[in-house]
Amino acid sequence: MGMEGWRTLAALHSLIEAELERSLQAAAGLSVVEYTVLDALDRQDGWHMRMQQLARAAALSPSATTRLVTRLEDRGLLSRVLCADDRRGIYTELTPRGRELYLSARPVHDETLERALGEAEGRPELAPLVEALHGVALPGPAR
Repeated sequence: MGMEGWRTLAALHSLIEAELERSLQAAAGLSVVEYTVLDALDRQDGWHMRMQQLARAAALSPSATTRLVTRLEDRGLLSRVLCADDRRGIYTELTPRGRELYLSARPVHDETLERALGEAEGRPELAPLVEALHGVALPGPAR
């Protein structure tokens, strides 16, 4: 991908992220990165995740992940658990309240994403990239 392709990808990403940020804040009081964390934990199917795994899933530094987890913990959306058989392991898991909020936010997220991609498809400079994305098989929830 050349420089032009990269700029186009960045433009598409920022357009979609801005739409998601607006709709998730309005519907659930969540930022995109907070939603990403809840989504990653939900995909574990009730299992918990190590902080490093969560940092990778959210594309954050370890310190930013810790701050984010603390914020979500303060809201009662997730909890930290010490793993009995792994002394190094601090894990994070969704609380019932966190799962409920996530489940109510997910359709908003998905509809917004579809709408934003539809809008991008109508812009000549972004349309080819959106077309290419339709051909990419995205992993579904691990169920």
